[in-house]
Formats: sequence, C-alpha cells, structure tokens
Amino acid sequence: MSHILIIDDEQDILDILAYNLEKEGFEVTTSLDGVKGIELAKKLLPDLIILDVMMPDTDGIEVCETLRKLPELSHTRICFLTARGEDYSQIAGLDAGADDYITKPVKPKVLVSRIKAIIRRNKGSITESTTEPSFIINRERYLVEKNGQTYHLPKKEFELLALLASRPDIVFERDVILEKVWGTDIVVGDRTIDVHVRKLREKLGDHHIKTVKGIGYKFEN
Repeated sequence: MSHILIIDDEQDILDILAYNLEKEGFEVTTSLDGVKGIELAKKLLPDLIILDVMMPDTDGIEVCETLRKLPELSHTRICFLTARGEDYSQIAGLDAGADDYITKPVKPKVLVSRIKAIIRRNKGSITESTTEPSFIINRERYLVEKNGQTYHLPKKEFELLALLASRPDIVFERDVILEKVWGTDIVVGDRTIDVHVRKLREKLGDHHIKTVKGIGYKFEN
C-alpha cells in the first residue's frame, strides 16, 4: 500500500483529497502547515507528498526545498498543488525539486488518475547498479558516487542522469528523454530538461552531460 502525505492549510481540501485517495486504497496522512508536514515526512517516509504552494508562514516552495535536502526522502516524489491564477510557475517548482504539479480545482477522478500515474512511475524505476570509472550510479539506493563523494539526487535528476549514463556517448533526443523520464501521461514545459541538466551540472560538474544543439544531450565519462 502506498503512503501519501498531503500538506495544505485548508481543512476542506485535506478532507476531500484524503477521502478520495483512501477510497482507492492509499494510506493517507494530512498536515495543515509546512513545518509539521516536514516532521511527518521525516517520520513516515511517504511514497508521495502532495504539497500546496501557497501556505502561511512556510510556503510550499520552502517546504519542498527543505525536503529535498533530506537523504532519507530521496525516493519520495513531491507533487505541487496550485490554484489557477497563483503566482507560480512550473520552472519554480522544478527548481525547488518537485516531480509534478496538479492545478486545482481538480475533479476527484482526475486527481486519483494523476496520483496513480506518479506512483506507477516511482515503482517502475530501475533497480540495478551502473559502475563507471570513479563514477557509480546506484539505481537501487538512488545514490551517485563520484571520486568518493556521495550525492543524494531528487528523483527526476537521478532518472535523467541514469538514462544518459546508460549509453555513454550516445545522443538522447529531447522527446526521448521526456518520454523515458517523465512519461507520456504528463505534460511538461519545454525547459523541463534544461532545468534538470543545469542542476546536475551544478552538483556533478559540467563536463559529464554534453549539449548537442538542436537534438538533445549525451553523457561522457
């Protein structure tokens, strides 16, 4: 049974989401504020966190950034919940470490369908290790080791790196990357890949992932 943590400052939203997800067999925990939500996440280690963007005191972006710094939550997907008209962009969410976002109001059946798709992508991840000279991608533990240093990457960054490194020096077209990493059941912006590549370069150095103009990206040792 997948465990979902919902963080939102509106009780009626929590009640509606929890009711519909529990009907589908999910285990659901709720929190009315970000700080408490962070503590619950560290304690429960949920499979998915649904996180409202606009909350008092600590907003969703800040909560997401905090969660993404916790190694024990490296397997947990984070999905933003944002109301139409809010000052929010998909790029801001991706920069904070989110895997997906849902715009509210959303019909219960649509919500459940989206959540199931996210959970399926999580369970369908590869569980083997890829070893390269001084560069280890551990697909079972979602860890990357480079020259003795360990990196805990967000889910999508890890999957992007693992995909490119699976065939070094082979160019992956952008459409292929989007399908393999994000799937066909979600629409993402044109800059989605660029944001994740930039963050990987910041962490691992800019000499591993090469840009092939007009086509896509490739991995080099």
